[in-house]
Amino acid sequence: MFARMIGFPSARDWVFSAKVFAAAMLALYIALAFALPRPYWAMATVYLVSHPLTGATRSKGAYRVVGTLLGAVAAVALVPPLVDSPTLLMGAIAFWVGTLLYLSLMERTPRSYVFLLAAYTLPIVALPAVNDPLQIFDLAVARVEEICIGIVCASVIGSLVFPARVASALHAQTTVWLADAARWASAMLTGAPGDMQQHDSRYKLAADIRQLDTLITHLQFDADTAMAVRCARCLHARMTMLLPELSALASVLRALHGHPAGVPAALAQRMAGVAAWMRGETGTVLMADPGDPETAAASVPEAGWHADLVATAEHHLAKLSDLWHDCLVLQQHISDRATEQVMPELRYADMPGERSYHHDHPMLLVYALTAGCATFAAGLAWILSGWIEGGAPVALAALTTCIYATVDEPRRTAWRFVRWAIVCLVVSWFYIFIVLPFAHDFAGLAGLLAVPYLIIGALIARPGFNLFAVLLSVNAASFANVQMLYDANFGNLFNGTIATFAAMLFAPLWVVMVRPFGAHAVLRRLVHASWKDIALGADRQELEAHPQLRGRMLDQLQRLVPLLAASSDKASNRGFSELQVGFGTLTLQRDFAMLTPAAQERLARVLRSLEYHYLRRVREGEALPPPQRLAARIDTALAAISHGAGSASRETVSALTGIRLSLFPEWKA
Repeated sequence: MFARMIGFPSARDWVFSAKVFAAAMLALYIALAFALPRPYWAMATVYLVSHPLTGATRSKGAYRVVGTLLGAVAAVALVPPLVDSPTLLMGAIAFWVGTLLYLSLMERTPRSYVFLLAAYTLPIVALPAVNDPLQIFDLAVARVEEICIGIVCASVIGSLVFPARVASALHAQTTVWLADAARWASAMLTGAPGDMQQHDSRYKLAADIRQLDTLITHLQFDADTAMAVRCARCLHARMTMLLPELSALASVLRALHGHPAGVPAALAQRMAGVAAWMRGETGTVLMADPGDPETAAASVPEAGWHADLVATAEHHLAKLSDLWHDCLVLQQHISDRATEQVMPELRYADMPGERSYHHDHPMLLVYALTAGCATFAAGLAWILSGWIEGGAPVALAALTTCIYATVDEPRRTAWRFVRWAIVCLVVSWFYIFIVLPFAHDFAGLAGLLAVPYLIIGALIARPGFNLFAVLLSVNAASFANVQMLYDANFGNLFNGTIATFAAMLFAPLWVVMVRPFGAHAVLRRLVHASWKDIALGADRQELEAHPQLRGRMLDQLQRLVPLLAASSDKASNRGFSELQVGFGTLTLQRDFAMLTPAAQERLARVLRSLEYHYLRRVREGEALPPPQRLAARIDTALAAISHGAGSASRETVSALTGIRLSLFPEWKA
């Protein structure tokens, strides 16, 4: 039953678990040999930093060393002057935890580990030292030594024993990602309109691409990957741009299928060819020549709405072809182990602007306050109880709350964590009181710890259980404090495990109590943020003041679509539709100066109407329907651009048509 519930780990998961356990035992042995006060922290650190990929373990370990040093220095600076004011000291520690967690959330790369480790290293070092503040420096040094021992052991074992290269994993994941994209494209290019609407590959694509971004950062810590890192970043950018291109093409093809004139035979033939090429059935693909009479005629807006749709479909099909070619070439260079250090020839040139992240600062403050207030509340309970040994459980509660604070659906995961904590407590009691007393040497201790920790390590490698497994491994390590085994006082053993169990329960229950809202609130705020950015993009002055707008829109998409897909909201196409409007608006602004004065005048009216519409949505807080006046202005602008020539006019026609379809999907000519 247990195996069915979690899905039986693969052989690779068990190999990773064995490596982590070996590194943990090595770290524990070294910490015991040096008589460090908390050797189990060395063991716990191994599980905190370990990752199935060697480069990821190195990167996490390097950042964690810096974060640990930062937290230890803060502990040495804070404890001596504030030790006589316990409440003030807890307030300072809570402020530090919240502030550093906020900085960690702002940094959306593995470098965030610097701030995250600094956030919970301070209470780990400072709180056990309040009873003897003169020893704070020695304790800080010991804690840094314990954590660094764990980091070094994890990195060494991970690098020497069956190392798993990030480049290989990245190539494998991009292969799966591109296969999903090909299925989505094939459903659009060769399927019926209903098939295009029901296909859900877009949600998996948007969710997986964020994991690829993290892998690319870890790739820097693999040896001999300078060119691979550069190619991987270009690949990530083009894979990201595939999402809006596929979505835009889907909306145009739905409109063409619904139009009385239907899809022209020449376009249908090219679509079938592109679909076969993306599926790997053909080696090359032939696209329409813009100078071809048929293509040129289809690109002339004066021919009517159907011609606009055909021209837009041709435009997106050509961009899709260029993007797919670049993705295939770049993916091959990631896995290529040749010494050639030359970037391949790429075809897609319209790359996003400067990379930018969307930060919901009020929500990040809520996450930070959740962790900071949890630390302060647990500290006050410790102070009021007068319990001498209560500092370690408070530090453990701070650590767990920091890791748990950013869970989108705390209610959904809290009870699962509580159940795992109960299992962990029962297993720990069984080991502490029945099994471990029979460990007469370190080899016996390692053998007795192998069973539970091999299972935990296998779960760390599984995405759905990673959070629970990491937290349980850290907390279980504190259960397995080997110094407690030589304490004959049953009461001390029992009280210590109960206190640790209480710290494990406190974090998820506090998060549920303080943050009763879940992913729905995050989703709503992301949608509102996309409205604000579209309004900014429609205003030329505001656009000039926000050069990173396009990159921020892409980041919003990557965060928004997985939330929409996981929710019960049936309007899951909204994220892609808003992105299409936003990118279309940016295209109109870019090509504005290249149009005729008459076209500029009509296009300016479209942009003003777009800005007004989305500002109304922001003010009202609702997805208000667009006014029909906006549709009329788009049609007028399309007619005015009909006499234009060159790529600027074709891009403008495509952008206007995409905006028209996104805002008025049910409209028919």
